[in-house]
Amino acid sequence: MALKADASMKHIGIVAVSAEGAALCYRTICLEGAGLLGSQTHPEVSLHCFPLSGYQHLIDCGRWDAVGERLLDSATRLVRAGAELLICPDNTVHQGLDLVRQRCPIPWIHIAEEVVAEARQRSLKRIAILGTRFLMEGPVYPSRLKPAGIDYRIPNVHQRQRINQIIYDQLVYARLLPESLAYFQEVIRDLAAAGCEGVALACTEIPLLIGEAESPLPILDSTRILARAALRHAVAE
Repeated sequence: MALKADASMKHIGIVAVSAEGAALCYRTICLEGAGLLGSQTHPEVSLHCFPLSGYQHLIDCGRWDAVGERLLDSATRLVRAGAELLICPDNTVHQGLDLVRQRCPIPWIHIAEEVVAEARQRSLKRIAILGTRFLMEGPVYPSRLKPAGIDYRIPNVHQRQRINQIIYDQLVYARLLPESLAYFQEVIRDLAAAGCEGVALACTEIPLLIGEAESPLPILDSTRILARAALRHAVAE
């Protein structure tokens, strides 16, 4: 039975970084909200987005503190708009978020924490991590996986570079090419051969390219996992 929507639902603030990833997250909240709450119903949602280019310049320079401050700026604007909980559908910038999260006046749902919780629920012992080069080589997922007792693997150096190129040259512009899908499938097969039991799509645009039906391994769709977590928190009494 669908829950009745009322004023007790929390206002979700989306701190957007890339347009396609944020759009997928927003659509998931709205569409799956209707299934949970009733036809055409979802929690109130606000979104703020600085241009991706500004974030990318800071990331390229390794200025994660400044990335965090920019996220906090978006968060402050959303709080002023009435947001009561925050999400950021961009895995890479969570390296900056980890530096400022405690300074935010409202709860912030962390994408990697939700993905790791889903992996634990599925009893996965080793997962593959796909995302930008910065994400795959960075601390965001390892810092959550190790305490959870989950091992992980990332693609080799050449594969990481190619995946990064596909993300920035194609996926952020919603260019979904068959040859890129085939490449991701090849990489996932390699990671399956390395003992991975599932694959975290830890870039919010990757689920636009490859889904459960196309993947050689069960997927952990970080974008939709985050959106569903926001819905749960928004409607929880």
